[in-house]
Amino acid sequence: MNSSVSSSSAALVRLEQVRFAYGEREVLRGIDLEIHRGQVVAIMGGSGSGKTTLLRLIGGQLRARSGRVEVAGQDLGGLPHSALYALRRRMGMLFQFGALFTDSNVFDNVAFPLREHTDLPETLIRDLVLMKLQAVGLRGAAALMPAELSGGMARRVALARAVALDPMLVLYDEPFAGLDPISLGIIGQLIRRLNDALGAASVMVTHDVHASLELVDYVYFVSAGGIVARGTPDEIRASTDPYVHQFVYAEADGPVPFHYPAAPIASLLDKVSA
Repeated sequence: MNSSVSSSSAALVRLEQVRFAYGEREVLRGIDLEIHRGQVVAIMGGSGSGKTTLLRLIGGQLRARSGRVEVAGQDLGGLPHSALYALRRRMGMLFQFGALFTDSNVFDNVAFPLREHTDLPETLIRDLVLMKLQAVGLRGAAALMPAELSGGMARRVALARAVALDPMLVLYDEPFAGLDPISLGIIGQLIRRLNDALGAASVMVTHDVHASLELVDYVYFVSAGGIVARGTPDEIRASTDPYVHQFVYAEADGPVPFHYPAAPIASLLDKVSA
């Protein structure tokens, strides 16, 4: 983990009092967070808590209803489309389950952002693609089609594509979903290693507590549209907050109840006997 990140250095990502709603349904309210270069940060919370919405706000796919979303010193809410597009070229995105182009082979999947966003000659693109595939251990799979890959291999190809342009910021939406333990461990190591090699910042939305706490530098917990806890992995493990403790230790009952609300059993017996 990167323990050398200075809390006084300028944050690469900063959110200040961010609110967001889908129509009249408010999803996020009063969100404040900072992410620095060199950090791998996890955003955790239950399903429907607003984690993926938060990731999309950071990536510029959504715009906040109010507050400020700042990336590399630029307020995303005030950027024209062309400037936002240019900024997003400096970000990488690993979608849930990889989202590879099924009609393109491994090489062309990784080459796509280089061809789309640069004027590099094809010979240089070839070298860069093979270098990225080598970094994820799949240079030998360059000619394979996505249907020929295991789930873990497909996720590694998607990771190579996400870092093809050497981004300053990489966003991960459930990078461990559906992976076996070996593949999960490999992806976790690659996320950490590639982030450190690029000097980038990485933000991952994840439900996998154990794997995430082993590799991230900082954690934000989201619940009911707000950040209810934040801290280093050790601070999160030691948290006495009931919600955080239940989530981290996978307890069946707590602030998130095991039982769905029901009428008293006596009232049900009365109805049966009647």
